[in-house]
Amino acid sequence: MAVTVRVPGPLRRLTNGDAEVEVDGATVGDALQNLDATYPGFRDRLYDESGKLRQFINIYVNDSDIRFGQGLDTPVGERDEVSIVPAVAGGGG
Repeated sequence: MAVTVRVPGPLRRLTNGDAEVEVDGATVGDALQNLDATYPGFRDRLYDESGKLRQFINIYVNDSDIRFGQGLDTPVGERDEVSIVPAVAGGGG
């Protein structure tokens, strides 16, 4: 089942500039694996050496952060959007 993945600006060079791409997957993990298979380079940027999502990468399904749900096992459907959101460090004034 195809889901839409929203790609942040810094990673769009991997998708030839596309802000949104469609990949197959029944879970977030499947979708991200297929994203890397279709657009090589995502795995290195999203996962650390132990195979876990990097700490500064947030993944959302629609408006829900997967860290507060089922993580990479979060199911996705045809109308769902998976967003890759790099964490932004803020500074005090």
